[in-house]
Amino acid sequence: MKQIVLILMSILSFSCSSQTQRQATDTTEPVSKKILVVYFSCTGTTRRVAESIAGAVDGRLYRITPAEVYTSADLDWNDKSSRSSVEMADEDSRPELGGEPLDMKDYDIVFLGYPIWWDLCPRPVNTFLEKYDFSGKTVIPFATSGGSSIAHSVRQLRKLYPNVTWNDGKLLNGGVAVATEWAKQVVENTKKGSR
Repeated sequence: MKQIVLILMSILSFSCSSQTQRQATDTTEPVSKKILVVYFSCTGTTRRVAESIAGAVDGRLYRITPAEVYTSADLDWNDKSSRSSVEMADEDSRPELGGEPLDMKDYDIVFLGYPIWWDLCPRPVNTFLEKYDFSGKTVIPFATSGGSSIAHSVRQLRKLYPNVTWNDGKLLNGGVAVATEWAKQVVENTKKGSR
C-alpha cells in the first residue's frame, strides 16, 4: 500500500511540475523593443514633438547636435549665402556633428525627427545617418514644417540609404497629442509585424 501511495505522489508531483513549467513557457511575452528618438532641431519645434514621442513610447531621447550651433542668420532661408542655404544647395554637404556618441546596437526602433528644409531633411541628419549602422533597425521618420510635406524628404532618404529599413513618415504639425497617439500606434504595429 505504501508503494502505491508513493507512486501516486510521484506521478502527481511530476504532473504538477510539468504543468507549471508549460504555463510559464506559454505566458512569456516577447522581449520589449528598445526605442531611440533622435531629432535635429534649431528652434525647438521638432524638439517638443520628439520629447512627446519619447515620453509616449518610453524611448531614449537623443539630439543630433551640430559641432557649430546654427545662429538665426545661419537659418535665414531668404539669404542665399546663409549657412543653411549653402549646405542645402550642396547635396554632398555633411556638417560635422558634436554631442555624445551612441551605441546603436542598444536599439531596435529609431524615430528620426527633423524640420523640413528646402523640401528635404537638413544636412546634419545625413551626417548622422552616415555615421551609424542601422542594420536590423526600423527607422521611422517624422518632421515639422511651415508648409512642406514630409513625402519628398522620405523619398530622398530611401534613395540615399536603401539599406535602412524605413517605415512610413509623418508630418507632425498637429501638436503633442497627435504625435503621441501616432507614435504609440506605430510602435504597436512594428511590434506586431515582428512577431
